[in-house]
Amino acid sequence: MTVDALRAFAVTRTLFPPTTLDRALDRLGFVQADPIRAPARAQDLILRHRVAGYRAGDLERRYVDLDIEEDFFIVYGFVTARLHALMHPRSRGFDPFPAAHAARARRLLRFVRERGEAHPRAVNERFAHGTTTNYWGGLSNATTHLLDQLHYRGLLRVARRERGVRVYAAKEVPRAAVPAAERRVRVDALIDAVVALYAPLPAASLSATVRRLRFAVPQWADDIGPALRRAQARVARASVDGVDWYWPAGERPGGEPAAPVVRLLAPFDPVVWDRRRFERLWGWAYRFEAYTPAARRLRGYYALPLLWRDRVVGWGNLAMKQGALHAAFGYVDGRPPRDRAFRRQLDAELDRMRAFLADEERP
Repeated sequence: MTVDALRAFAVTRTLFPPTTLDRALDRLGFVQADPIRAPARAQDLILRHRVAGYRAGDLERRYVDLDIEEDFFIVYGFVTARLHALMHPRSRGFDPFPAAHAARARRLLRFVRERGEAHPRAVNERFAHGTTTNYWGGLSNATTHLLDQLHYRGLLRVARRERGVRVYAAKEVPRAAVPAAERRVRVDALIDAVVALYAPLPAASLSATVRRLRFAVPQWADDIGPALRRAQARVARASVDGVDWYWPAGERPGGEPAAPVVRLLAPFDPVVWDRRRFERLWGWAYRFEAYTPAARRLRGYYALPLLWRDRVVGWGNLAMKQGALHAAFGYVDGRPPRDRAFRRQLDAELDRMRAFLADEERP
């Protein structure tokens, strides 16, 4: 086993041949969401490599017909109904509602049930709860914040989106406690989903990513440590250059080499999501800089990792301006690969990106 084999494995196992949206979602299990469009939302940038003919916004347009939910997994995004069922009921969030908030929450939930669906704007017009401090230290609309809390606790679900805004519907929550044996099965299955999505993972990354399941199942946070130890004994493992790597049992690195294709990846694509793994496989540090002050950015506001075959050779910053695609690239070695095929494939990737972005605003 070598790092080269792991690198090719990391690329080929998740960048599978494009298929239907339903099948791609089922194979991934989870797609991270991000609202920034630079040039498109992360969920769309992730899916365009894996869904034949995918266009920016297709996930939102088709959401109501897909067997998926918006929810927290290790971060916020879109999960299959199967994974969603494993995580609920969340008998509590990180903190129980204070008494005053509980009364407001009951009234708000009753309002949503009576309407069938509720846009945050309509809820705020009815209740006008003011502002509150959000998770990032800024001020948010308090009613929207309460809707988020009800959604996280499983009392609401995202029924659809309207111009990017979540529209909620009420959801019935089972009251019966999950037996210990079933809880163990569920947490094991969630860890298997993490491994399947991000493998191969070095040991430190596996532990850190699995610990993030406290967002998915805060009610079972104490079960995550023992489940991680079971997973380390259950999945496949190899030591490479003194580092233990893990991937799903039954899979094996060393198959087909990565295709001679250029891909512009989302900052949260499974190929590049784990920054520890990124540095071990590609030998340089990639950082997401959208929230970094402009003067301190090294690569750009929303630099997209640039994958050539199985090497991340640089990054690109893309923007649509008056219907034209503008692209600027940087390279780890200071210049692009000396390969005519690379130039042809980069042009082909930009053509694909233009088509992908062409009708993003289509209703």
